[in-house]
Amino acid sequence: MQVILLERVAKLGQMGDIVSVKDGYARNYLLPQKKALWASEINIKQFEVEKAQLEANNLETKKEAEAMAGRLGGQQFVVIRSASDGGSLYGSVTTRDAADAATEAGFSVDRKQVVLTAPIKDLGMHSVIVVLHPEVEATIELNVARSVEEAELQAAGINVADQAAEDEAAAELEIAELFEDIGAAELDELETGDAPSGDNASTDEAADATDDEEKS
Repeated sequence: MQVILLERVAKLGQMGDIVSVKDGYARNYLLPQKKALWASEINIKQFEVEKAQLEANNLETKKEAEAMAGRLGGQQFVVIRSASDGGSLYGSVTTRDAADAATEAGFSVDRKQVVLTAPIKDLGMHSVIVVLHPEVEATIELNVARSVEEAELQAAGINVADQAAEDEAAAELEIAELFEDIGAAELDELETGDAPSGDNASTDEAADATDDEEKS
């Protein structure tokens, strides 16, 4: 199907371009989203009549988007999720989660504007693209953590999963050293108890001698 684009569409063309696309893509996305019109003779003529106004509208919305991008770009939003000790999430962070986090912070972001290059399934800092206009994007960061405290550590550049592994290793080492100290102490006690001193031996001999005299 041939369509005439009403705005810039990534990897497809600019406003006013007449391009060939698959029927399903046109009917399910481009036409319903008002990003294009079926390229009939009537629609092409109508576009030419309205082109100047469409370009003016596009320029205005682009300026608004650029202003929004200036405020939104580089912002960091915290998303609290449950995860394993290794940092794997029980589930994943979605485009809706990203949009909700930004909206709660005072930015108007729709989940359809959020682009995830890959599913977010681990704790940590994740860069996410927000498309504010066909020609304007902003990049935000999602700080995915199990608690606000962990989020603060991650914001400071600390890898929570690595830190947990280090803490666990340190705890295991401390326990091992404690058992070594206890074992050494018990061994010392045993060695001291099994070896009678010379004074004790002399005392025992004197007691035996006294008993013999009394019996005589």
